[in-house]
Amino acid sequence: MKHYLPLLFLLLTGLASRGQSVTYENAPKKAKASFDKAVEAMRVYQPKVAVEALQEAIKVAPNFTDAYGQLGMCYVEMKNYAAAKEAFEKLKQLDNTALRFVTVPYSKALAGTGNFREALNLVTEYLADGRKSPAAEKLKASYTFAANYGKNIPFQPQNMGDAVNSKDAEYFPTLTIDSRTLIFTRRINGRNEDFFITTRDSLNHWSLARNMGEPVNSSFNEGAQNLSQDGTLLIFTGCDFPEGKGSCDLYFSEKTANGWTAPKNMGANINTRDWESQPSLSADKQTLYFARETQANGSDIYVSKRMPNGQWGPAEALGPNINTTGHERTPFMHPDGQTLYFASNGHPGYGDMDIYYSRRQPDGSWGPAVNIGYPINTIDEDASLVVDANGTTAYFASERSDTRGALDIYSFELYPEARPLQTLYVRGYVYDSLKHDRLTATINVIDLKTGNNIATVNTDANGVYLAPLPVGGDYAVHVGKPGYLFYSDNFSLKTHHSDTPFEKNIPLQALSLNASVVLNNIFFDSNKYDLKPESRVELDRLVALLTDNPSMKIQIAGYTDNVGSDQANLVLSGNRAAAVVKYLTGKGVAAERLTSKGYGEADPVASNDTEEGRAQNRRTVFKVISL
Repeated sequence: MKHYLPLLFLLLTGLASRGQSVTYENAPKKAKASFDKAVEAMRVYQPKVAVEALQEAIKVAPNFTDAYGQLGMCYVEMKNYAAAKEAFEKLKQLDNTALRFVTVPYSKALAGTGNFREALNLVTEYLADGRKSPAAEKLKASYTFAANYGKNIPFQPQNMGDAVNSKDAEYFPTLTIDSRTLIFTRRINGRNEDFFITTRDSLNHWSLARNMGEPVNSSFNEGAQNLSQDGTLLIFTGCDFPEGKGSCDLYFSEKTANGWTAPKNMGANINTRDWESQPSLSADKQTLYFARETQANGSDIYVSKRMPNGQWGPAEALGPNINTTGHERTPFMHPDGQTLYFASNGHPGYGDMDIYYSRRQPDGSWGPAVNIGYPINTIDEDASLVVDANGTTAYFASERSDTRGALDIYSFELYPEARPLQTLYVRGYVYDSLKHDRLTATINVIDLKTGNNIATVNTDANGVYLAPLPVGGDYAVHVGKPGYLFYSDNFSLKTHHSDTPFEKNIPLQALSLNASVVLNNIFFDSNKYDLKPESRVELDRLVALLTDNPSMKIQIAGYTDNVGSDQANLVLSGNRAAAVVKYLTGKGVAAERLTSKGYGEADPVASNDTEEGRAQNRRTVFKVISL
């Protein structure tokens, strides 16, 4: 709005002096009165009233050029670019030369409707006349990018309906990994910001959103929140809180059996005297991304990692592929742990803030920022995009023609190139194998190909856990707790075609004589006993266990299925067990602590009549023989 009045007077002094058949000077009295009403409405920033008055003027004088030009200006200010384009084209039809007085807003109307090449031609001609206009130069740069980028993508946003949206503004959606719980910010009566929550039933219908109430909501403004993927931790922005360290700080609240806990400040490693906001938590709740704005650098995206003591470590700014000399905001880390979405006005784009995505590289750095394309991005501010774990549905806030009153939350199908990895998950609880008591434990998800840790998840007080599993990889899952033998499992998702998550309750065996564990991530080629590289992840866990328990001695046992001769299987299983011992001694484990034995096809744990059963029988086991 603040840029409107100078443009308004330019139009009046330009078009009104032209001597057209119907200008302000020769317009009928009633049309002139309506035009004057429109000018007054814009003086007090009431563009809708101005539009109505200009339409009245045009009804009286259909060829009223000044009114058409002013109408286009009003629509540009209202960001109704289709209507603005129509008004300017009517002006062009009546008096082509009059367009020179509205070249810049006409170019915005064209760009706002996706006609970037035409908009570029207009603003280029405008600047070619020797005009000095930083605003026009900036528009030219945006139009040049848009005209050459050529990424017009499918985009059909759907309003989430009356269960979610209201007459008030709704924004900053965040949802759990199962896409069943959605929390968002609502600005009630245009003033106080509170969190609202809705859940989705088995028929994919959202319940009527309800205020989350105290202690999360208060008389202060709470907003820009992020809900952990398991739905148990809420991190949000609180501004001007009494205990705050700056204008806006990040706070957290945890979900318990008795409800949400009172919010707590996230501490000095996260919050400063500056502005911290817009958090995004990794799926394993070990890494936090957020925006920090300083007077020196504008707003950048920072990252903090959780330390072993549970506290958050010092925050560091992300690298130059993400942060620029402009503003970067609204980070969203997808559950795949590899795709970061964010908004920026510092990277080349369509206009104001645009949405970008970046992929994590094998060395852990972030790849180049990729503009998500038009019409998701427009010439105006676009930000705050989140994508569900499946990678196909995105959510964002927008004020569109079917809004319930102000900003509403919309969903749309994200085009394939911009999608993250589909991410499933495994959930359940950890328990003592003998006592059946629930246990707190640490779960690590490791990419078997790279050896990189994908997620580190701590169970809650009831032993419950949820760990992400991005589709497309093979993963080892290790569960450990002091005083217990570790548990290992394997999830192969390279060719996975199901959307169904995994359910697995995990038994842990206390360290005791004769306790044994199947090493599910030891791999050999068929009929061979050379350890495959993917086995290192599992074996290094075993090395760590033996290091932590220096007096423990174990036996490595090898087993096969019943394919082949008994003698050949006995030899093969013995060689495989010996290969494991060789690896362990090579890592510094004393040879006298280790023995190996092959059992061939003895003691099957499943039927050898199926491939699945035979795979279970081909196993490597370690057994505690001395503590």
